Amino acid sequence: MTILTAAADAPTAEWTGACLHIRGQSALAGHVPISGAKNSALALMAGSLLCSEHCRIENVPALVDVQRMEQLLTALGVPVDRQGTTLTLGTGDLASDRAPYELVNQMRASFFVIGPLLSRLGSAQVPLPGGCAIGARPVDLHVRGLQALGADVHVDRGVVQARCRQRDGRLLGTRIYLDYPSVGATETLIMAATLARGETVIENAAQEPEVADLANFCCAMGAEIYGAGTKTVTIRGVDHLHATTYSVIPDRIETGTFMVAAAITRSTLTLSPVRPDHIRAVVAKLEDIGVTIGFLDDQTIEVRGGDRHWATDLETLPFPGFPTDMQAQLMALLTLSEGSSVITETVFENRLQHVAELCRMGANIRLKGNVAVVTGVPNLSGAPVMATDLRASAALVLAGLAAQGETRLYGLHHLDRGYDRLEAKLRQVGAHIERFTP
Repeated sequence: MTILTAAADAPTAEWTGACLHIRGQSALAGHVPISGAKNSALALMAGSLLCSEHCRIENVPALVDVQRMEQLLTALGVPVDRQGTTLTLGTGDLASDRAPYELVNQMRASFFVIGPLLSRLGSAQVPLPGGCAIGARPVDLHVRGLQALGADVHVDRGVVQARCRQRDGRLLGTRIYLDYPSVGATETLIMAATLARGETVIENAAQEPEVADLANFCCAMGAEIYGAGTKTVTIRGVDHLHATTYSVIPDRIETGTFMVAAAITRSTLTLSPVRPDHIRAVVAKLEDIGVTIGFLDDQTIEVRGGDRHWATDLETLPFPGFPTDMQAQLMALLTLSEGSSVITETVFENRLQHVAELCRMGANIRLKGNVAVVTGVPNLSGAPVMATDLRASAALVLAGLAAQGETRLYGLHHLDRGYDRLEAKLRQVGAHIERFTP
């Protein structure tokens, strides 16, 4: 067993670039607006390629990943116009089936374009994806599903090349069973099946809200999709999709992150808009810890941190279980909760890299494989820390808000991929947090 305590190695001169300075132990108060969901917006942008007219997507967050997806769509011949949080996509101008390596390599969600490209054009050439180094996340489920729909798929020098076998370039409906309820594979296959001939049934499908949001978006364009958000999704192929205007759902992970911000600073925050049915697992765990959560209406919640918080155990699972994207943030809270908590990460095999950084701040965490035992300590201390992935960066911000003294967070390229104006939102409710660029 690896035992990690405050005695972590000090940072080196290699830590360069922009950083956040966080002065901890300030009380927070006020309202936090929740942005559109990153993971939903990216899937909807890919799904827009199915439309032979144009699409307008509202409530799109301003994120690095969204900018990269905009660049990818532009490279495929789709004009993108952003006005505030609204994107207008000229998907009728789709001209290429080849996704550039330099864009797909930076972001895993860009691989989603393979489904709509193949379904609409009859062929697709998409490099293997990049993204956070939190696990292998292979694309074999995507590939096998596309093959079952009637595509010839092979990998040539790091590029997945797919082509419909039928002379008319259309995929054929079929029944697909996913060995694991992968969100990415479910979304890819829904998009691919939308313009296929006949009916497709996906069994053991992912049930995440972002999957249902993508299906609702496609239905708004004229698709026939039933059961999205359950384990069995049925898609009846149509000949074409029409223009639509659609709004992205609120980001449940941003919601959860600010809920923990209120808890870890023992403060009170209101958050809106939120979807209560999307955050039930997070609400349940926070209430176990001693956080008070009230629903003021169907889109607004109030979160009150307790005077004392208690340990709890959690295991990450696909939706509706506790989300892996909230594991690091809850761990930050548990470092200051009385007793010992056991956290088991079951979704990604490499998603506990933030443990060492929390220990640099004085946390007491024992780590063995994918299990972390967190023993609460009275206080954390500010320190220089390095973000290792997107959600780890949020966890370290939260720890910094609660710590004594100043925390400096490096590796902000991770944070900027997934949180819309995080520092500004925190400052508006009383946090002392500033970004410095050398």
